[in-house]
Amino acid sequence: MVQQCQSQVEIKTLQTTSPPCLHSVHLPALNPEKLKTARAIVEKPVQLHKVFSVQGPYPVIRASLRARGWVEKRMCHPALQMCTRPVKEACCNDDDSDGEDDDVKQEQDPDGLYGLISRLVRNEMVYFYWTNRRDAINTSILQKEQMINHFGKAGSFTTKVGLCVNLRSLHWFDSADPDTFFPRCYRLGAQDEKHAFIEDYRRTACTSLLKYVVESAQNVQEQKKSEHIQEPFEPVIVSKMISTALKVCQDFLESLEHVDIDMSLETTQSLVKEQWGEFIGSYYLFVHGRAQIEISYHLVTCCKAMLQRLAEVSPQLDTDGIHNIWIVKPGAKSRGRGIKCVKRLDHILSLVDSDPALIKESKWVVQKYLERPFLVEGTKFDVRQWFLVTDWNPLTVWFYKKCYLRFSTQPYSLETLDNSVHLCNNSIQKHLRPSHQRHQTIPQDNMWSDEQFMTFLSGQGHKAQWENLVVPGMKKAVIHALQTAQDFVDSRKNTFELYGADFMLGCDLHPWLIEINASPTMAPSTPVTAHLCAAVQEDTLRVVLDRRTDQSANTGDFELLYHQAAVAVPQYVGANLFIEGFRLKGTCLLPPLRPLNRSATKYRSTKKEMATKKVMSLPEVVKSAKTPVKNITNRVLPPPVLQPPVPIPIETFSLDLQKTAHRSVHLPLDACSRSVFLWRKGL
Repeated sequence: MVQQCQSQVEIKTLQTTSPPCLHSVHLPALNPEKLKTARAIVEKPVQLHKVFSVQGPYPVIRASLRARGWVEKRMCHPALQMCTRPVKEACCNDDDSDGEDDDVKQEQDPDGLYGLISRLVRNEMVYFYWTNRRDAINTSILQKEQMINHFGKAGSFTTKVGLCVNLRSLHWFDSADPDTFFPRCYRLGAQDEKHAFIEDYRRTACTSLLKYVVESAQNVQEQKKSEHIQEPFEPVIVSKMISTALKVCQDFLESLEHVDIDMSLETTQSLVKEQWGEFIGSYYLFVHGRAQIEISYHLVTCCKAMLQRLAEVSPQLDTDGIHNIWIVKPGAKSRGRGIKCVKRLDHILSLVDSDPALIKESKWVVQKYLERPFLVEGTKFDVRQWFLVTDWNPLTVWFYKKCYLRFSTQPYSLETLDNSVHLCNNSIQKHLRPSHQRHQTIPQDNMWSDEQFMTFLSGQGHKAQWENLVVPGMKKAVIHALQTAQDFVDSRKNTFELYGADFMLGCDLHPWLIEINASPTMAPSTPVTAHLCAAVQEDTLRVVLDRRTDQSANTGDFELLYHQAAVAVPQYVGANLFIEGFRLKGTCLLPPLRPLNRSATKYRSTKKEMATKKVMSLPEVVKSAKTPVKNITNRVLPPPVLQPPVPIPIETFSLDLQKTAHRSVHLPLDACSRSVFLWRKGL
């Protein structure tokens, strides 16, 4: 009877208590039996601190946590929400994220049991947070035992600008060269990087011209072998342009060897601005316009030799192609918004100058486009690879063994720079209809699993390349990106984060890191992602929860990729500095110093004069100062005639005196002098 009364009172309390959401919610009548069941479910998890909150539609996370005995406290409007932060900080999140999880259907709760459980634990502390945005929770007010799935200040590698800047400091952490796995990238909002990009574009135009000459010569030879007759044409003589390109490339090689270090700025410049404008215009005509050029065996030989020398110092020479295409990215946007492929220098600069706000914040990023990627049946793709960071000190990284491919809807071509051809983001391609010209083996949902891709590689004779080249290259790129960001990320304990790295494969299957996404999508938009996204969420909980209590627990398809030796951080004990000392006894007076306004030249003397001068002994010095001295022969100076005591402030200091046979005398400061002379005579 007492229990029934308590249940009725609790039902009334739950019905009258306002929910934590901003909007009003109509609560249905509560069933005593359902309340009893909910109380039985809640009792043990509360004792074991197993209360979680999930922001966003993550049904797999919710189901996996409940299977582990956790209960959910729904996060409609938590007190830890970002509304307690400044508006500018809460609204500005530049992390690259997919943001496609809104497509996931909300969790169904037909009997209202989960809602009732949430009401019962409304006053309990949440010990596990899973959110889809880093700014959803104010981590500064979390207790140390509370877990969350986002690190603070991770924008140093999850933003286009952060990744672009931090990888340049890789040489401080590793001997690897970022140009071997990350396409060249510049911030156009920074003037020094803008000038560096212009120089890079001009130099790339020179190398592209050399490639175009070599490829044109090869095409002519193939046409002669096939006895293909072409219509007569009048070739354009480009010997002067080729000579200029060779000179620019030679100057670049010499700059790498620091040959130009003693040359003036005017001497080191190959071309002035007007000459560059003429050269770039001719380059557009020949390479972009496909104009026929005159082939000279000597020039072709020189071009081949220069390209071979450049290949030794330029890892991206092969993937650069001949069209000099760059991809322009506004750093404040994600999911492919605002990204454009451009191949003319003036168009790139005008596109950036059109948005002064992004220029001021240096958020415009321009990156060299990989013009010669590895294609699957003539279609471009990229690779989404997951990895998990469970600690930043020591850096601990888990690499997921599974990944998937995302195809574009159109066949690959450099004749058009449309995003439907060159951007493989699912947020863009899912709104487009696949082209009829695309190969039929590419699925309509534009996705492949890694197993399907390995089967394709086996058919192409590249079966071993996946395990020997692609996967190791992706692992190294991930580690290097995290090493450069380690000093900037908040290394909070009981924190983890799942990231999604996007890679492209070169024509030789070498992986190139494009970007790293925070909060990668978990939407089951295709059969491939429906399986893999559910698996990676389950395996993430295995690593961060199951392995905490059992080091031998199954981690699914996650493998430990990198575990750094712990970096000892010395404890700050504060400044506790002081000086100790005492006044030396046996003082005597010093003669006055010479006036400062006297010329120093009067006191200069030759070596001969110095040799003839008589060195005045200490007693004579004291006598000249008219100081009564007694017992000089024993080398012990008597104390001077005592004057009435005058309080003089005394500064204490510490002396590290060596045990030598010296006798020191401390002398008071003369009123007319600016220095203190300490006469010392060895015994």
